[in-house]
Amino acid sequence: MKREMAEYIKNEIREFRQEEDAVGVIEIILILVVLIGLVVLFKDQITGLVETLLAKVTSQSNSI
Repeated sequence: MKREMAEYIKNEIREFRQEEDAVGVIEIILILVVLIGLVVLFKDQITGLVETLLAKVTSQSNSI
């Protein structure tokens, strides 16, 4: 009786863990989709910002 109960609890814990892993994967995929969407929407602004920062770094490193 105890062995059956222990097996039942083990199986329930294993199933719960697998369900939680699946939820974590879905969350990561959704976050990546949102980030990729933001990058696509703001591509020009991001490119301009990076170019400006690199230009500043280059000009200030030449003065050192």
